[in-house]
Amino acid sequence: MKIIDTAGALQEWRKSLSKEKTVGLVPTMGALHLGHASLLETSARENDFTIATIFVNPTQFNQTSDFEKYPKTWEADLAMCEKYGADVIFAPKTAEELYPDHFHYRVSEHQFSNELCGEFRPGHFEGVLTVVLKLLNLAKADCAYFGEKDHQQLTLLSGMAKAFFLETKIVPCPTVRESSGLAMSSRNLRLNPAEKEIAPRLFHVISTIQDLIQAKEELVRLGFRVEYLVDRIENNHRRRYVAAWLGDVRLIDNVEL
Repeated sequence: MKIIDTAGALQEWRKSLSKEKTVGLVPTMGALHLGHASLLETSARENDFTIATIFVNPTQFNQTSDFEKYPKTWEADLAMCEKYGADVIFAPKTAEELYPDHFHYRVSEHQFSNELCGEFRPGHFEGVLTVVLKLLNLAKADCAYFGEKDHQQLTLLSGMAKAFFLETKIVPCPTVRESSGLAMSSRNLRLNPAEKEIAPRLFHVISTIQDLIQAKEELVRLGFRVEYLVDRIENNHRRRYVAAWLGDVRLIDNVEL
């Protein structure tokens, strides 16, 4: 497994591959868990080479404190990448490596990115779309793999790829859950033991209580601070999205109803 920390070196490595070889890309911010492992496994199974990126992207955080608290588990991340099939890790040492323009150029979407998480985290999806476009351009991957837990993000990335005629296929992968039902997330590491007991109820409530008002009331009763709980019709299917706080940890989830 090769570790690359500059954009130029990644481009050179990519150019060294024969045109017949396929490349999968798994963008991450580190603090890897079994959800990321499933993305890596899928990419390794479907491609000749897999690139995992580890970069805590500062432009998608609304609060400096949230950025600073993001878990960093470098050694464990390396072990997981190697175990689940990554051939290359791209891990820029500084933000300037990906933002030589200091974020003067950025990608915006002006509809869905302003709803749900976008309503409460203005500018968040600009950061996500911009950094992923940079990674796709550097890696020139045939496929890029993203989890359905971040379904709004997945929808926006798929739309960006289509809008800009990108050759990389955006591949959705099912949400991976703990045995309790809690969607796996790097933020789960910040839950204290009492919160870890309550957190799985988020998935249970949104998937079993049909009425939105009743579902929200139940979440509040359990101790969640609900940021949004919304049903949307997408491709003739109803999908429920939620963001809720437990203590100082923000959890998101979604289910197709």
